[in-house]
Amino acid sequence: MNKKSNSSRLVAREYVIPFILITSLFFLWGGARAILDVLNKHYQLILDVSKTRSALMQAVVYLAYFLGALPAGLLIRRLGTRTGVITGLLLFAVGTFLFLPAVGIGTFELILLPLFVIGCGLVLLETAANPYVTLLGSPATSAGRLNISQSFNGLGCMMGALLGGLFFFGSGSTGEGASPTSVMVPYSILAVIMLVVAACFARVKLPEVAMERKSASGAKHRHALKLPFYFGFIALISYEISEISINTFFINFMTDDGFMTPTQATWALSMGGLLLFMAGRVLGGMLMTRVSTQLILLVCAIGTVVCTATAMAPLGAVSKCALIVCYVFESIMFPTIFAMSLHGLGNDTEFGSSILMTSVVGGAIGPLAMGWVGDHFSISTALAVPFATFVIVLAFSVFSLARSRRASLDS
Repeated sequence: MNKKSNSSRLVAREYVIPFILITSLFFLWGGARAILDVLNKHYQLILDVSKTRSALMQAVVYLAYFLGALPAGLLIRRLGTRTGVITGLLLFAVGTFLFLPAVGIGTFELILLPLFVIGCGLVLLETAANPYVTLLGSPATSAGRLNISQSFNGLGCMMGALLGGLFFFGSGSTGEGASPTSVMVPYSILAVIMLVVAACFARVKLPEVAMERKSASGAKHRHALKLPFYFGFIALISYEISEISINTFFINFMTDDGFMTPTQATWALSMGGLLLFMAGRVLGGMLMTRVSTQLILLVCAIGTVVCTATAMAPLGAVSKCALIVCYVFESIMFPTIFAMSLHGLGNDTEFGSSILMTSVVGGAIGPLAMGWVGDHFSISTALAVPFATFVIVLAFSVFSLARSRRASLDS
């Protein structure tokens, strides 16, 4: 009886404390990544750097993700989840403390090193937490656990953007109250929080739950990775380019023509775009139990293409609203494309998953490309970058829907 009730629980009774601790990580890295989007505009104002140079902040963080994903996985597999989490938290704390001398000197390039260290810490946290949270209870409720944890990630994004705007742009509505040292306070607070959470993890014994693996009986991985997988991989890179470049220059898009102040744009990002993003994930997850996943992806892909095209047009408030609405449509794309790309890989699923995780390199490419176009033309014209890559996602969704319907007819 106890066994039965435990299997119906969202989180197994003995894993409640580990689940709460792991879920706190989702909130923390959500805030850390969102605050970076506000920091981008902050340094454009304070140090008078171009959009392309400011995009280097996102580039180094996502480069750390790209370079650190495989080593992080190896570290966690060898030393365990708790060691991986503590190492990630400590790396994050070291990176945030490095901001103090870097900001004091006031040279833009010096802040890139702390951001790279923070990125290395974040990739350790994500690599450890995402698979681990699915194992803290019955396999039947694993999706529910992950959805709850991901909702705290969305909450962290909203809070990070809001608090970043308050600290970085000062109390003045134009951002003129900002100063180079305004970065010190929020990042020092983040460092202390990371150290406190690391101390909690050091004192709590996390159960090391092994993930079941099946051998491929000597089969070569590449034989299983056919066109749908590679097309999905390209679609994921395209999505990362679109999402991160829009996040990076959202405040610029709202402020460059005087439509909003930096403070107002921060509120539009957090309580508009990011709130819709979180709501879209919840709604999308509910709809996928009743409607074809491929059809939902197609509708969302069309929505992102229409929204970015509208945002590029000189339509005033309509263009601004279109970019905010775009967050709803893009919200379900990454997990949906990820799952669809892995479908049918069988024993090669883990290998395919490790390849798909490298798609985050798009987060380093997109902001640099959009920043360059924004510097040489306009920020509205620069939306051609996410528009083009959303078109690639649209092509993948059409391909996937056609493939799904063909398979249904054959069966």
